[in-house]
Amino acid sequence: MNHPFERILLATEHTEFDSGSERVAFEMARRCGLPLMAVLPVVSNPEFEIAAPQLAARNDREAASKVDALRNTAMQLGVQLDIQVRHGEERYREIVNEAREKQADLIITRRRGKRSFMAKLLIGEMVSKVAGHAPCSVLLVPRNGTMWSNGVLAAVDDSEHSRRITSMAAAIAKECALPLTILSVAETTALHEKAEMVASRYTGMAAGLNVVARQLVLTGRPHEQILAAGKSAGADLIVMGQRGESNAVVRMLLGSTMQKVVGMADQPVLVVPA
Repeated sequence: MNHPFERILLATEHTEFDSGSERVAFEMARRCGLPLMAVLPVVSNPEFEIAAPQLAARNDREAASKVDALRNTAMQLGVQLDIQVRHGEERYREIVNEAREKQADLIITRRRGKRSFMAKLLIGEMVSKVAGHAPCSVLLVPRNGTMWSNGVLAAVDDSEHSRRITSMAAAIAKECALPLTILSVAETTALHEKAEMVASRYTGMAAGLNVVARQLVLTGRPHEQILAAGKSAGADLIVMGQRGESNAVVRMLLGSTMQKVVGMADQPVLVVPA
């Protein structure tokens, strides 16, 4: 079977907040015998470089030091690393553009960085924009995140998007020889029967892909039930779809359920684009 992902792009600033995403990216590349691409975005613009050349030079030196550190890690792990430093006014644009140019099928990045005036957000603004604009799937990893080894949880609903979610989750479960749980959440008891039909549909789809999946239907607030199901199923990877549900920055790009799950989950969350 082909790997679910062939062209992995690690997006990192090599800070303490990126440690989980770096760990998972290197481990994925090592286990699957795949080359790893990486991009380190540096905020800059022509006006800044002219007005503050010393600061610009210092930023370049810091970036070069981080690149060296990442290359050393890759060498120690036996991973082939192609890393680029990209300068631009918005970090997320540089990451997304690198993914497009390199035709990445997966971006791996952190959940959030240093808290700022937007500390109330469960995930960082830059990260939400990467996930919202990426041309491929995005894996959001908490600082203490690790490579999955226990199980995969796919959160589905009655949208056509759930076909892609199920297909991706089944491919990962099969490749890694892990149990798969298909979860459908009914927000009210009146919707429970419909949720059962959805879960049954995508459990059957997984079976058609030669993956045996456990069917699970829960009632309540979606993000709470997804997080609870992840724990009860022992899943250390959650696969979800991208949906926009409000006007707030993060919620607009990812959907309120998604941003709550990503922000509160102990495990990596894979965002599958529509």
